[in-house]
Amino acid sequence: MGLQAQTLVSAKWLANMVNRNLVGPGLRILDTSWYLPMMNRDAKKEFAETHIPGASFFDIDECSDRTSKFDHTLPNEQFFADYVGNLGIGNDSHVVVYDASDFGAFSCTRVWWMFRLFGHPQVSVLNGGFRDWVKRGHPTTGTYSRPEAARFTATMERSWVKSFEDMTKNINTQQFQVVDVRPRERFLGWEPEPREGVKSGHIPGSKCMPFFEFLDKDGMMLSPGKLKEFFEQSQIDLHKPLCGSCGSGVTACHMVLAAHLCGAPWATVYGGSWYEWFTKAPPEHVATEVKPEI
Repeated sequence: MGLQAQTLVSAKWLANMVNRNLVGPGLRILDTSWYLPMMNRDAKKEFAETHIPGASFFDIDECSDRTSKFDHTLPNEQFFADYVGNLGIGNDSHVVVYDASDFGAFSCTRVWWMFRLFGHPQVSVLNGGFRDWVKRGHPTTGTYSRPEAARFTATMERSWVKSFEDMTKNINTQQFQVVDVRPRERFLGWEPEPREGVKSGHIPGSKCMPFFEFLDKDGMMLSPGKLKEFFEQSQIDLHKPLCGSCGSGVTACHMVLAAHLCGAPWATVYGGSWYEWFTKAPPEHVATEVKPEI
């Protein structure tokens, strides 16, 4: 692994880089916006209309194993290397990721995690995302110039990804803690999942920490102190192994980022998350709770 980049960068810092024309082979910016169908947003169309100057668009669905029946399954090393290389990213590039969600961060943590997973720790998240960038009056553009392709070599850290089999065994062995970052109502089985044919509920023994609760009202990541309090309140021990899960492996990476900021960089992700779990698990392993009468 190469040099470790600062985990979070501010809009002020990035604007300074943009204003000094430092976006190039040494600094690449990626708009990683991705939305659920229910959000009624077209990430590519929005990027074409407005984005941070010098940014390229990273498509989570395109940079995936398209042969899998599950959404945005991780690609192999060569595919990832070719994909990011075509965005002008080399092994010496510092990559800054952001998304344009109303949360301040939604899908960008997934791409932050993917770069680290494939051996590139020189990646940062724009704290507050495009929401904060615009709020602070920094420049935007609808013009895109594709960067010159670069050579990127990827080495995947496979131990950072948990499989369905790993999750099934863990129900009995409890070798790692499972953190589900979907909204509590879906975790408890009280509200429907966004994917047709998938019922809500959770993996037995998992704990719920909704991804948006890692952020403050302005869409900024909570301080490490407040994040540690949130983990403690959720009965998660940061000194022990932990694994993030969500609907399909995107927002689970918020937990990984939060744990990383708390000094626990060993958090893993269940790639298939709830979508795969509900599809494959026996009914007794789809846990729900009875909704109280009001």
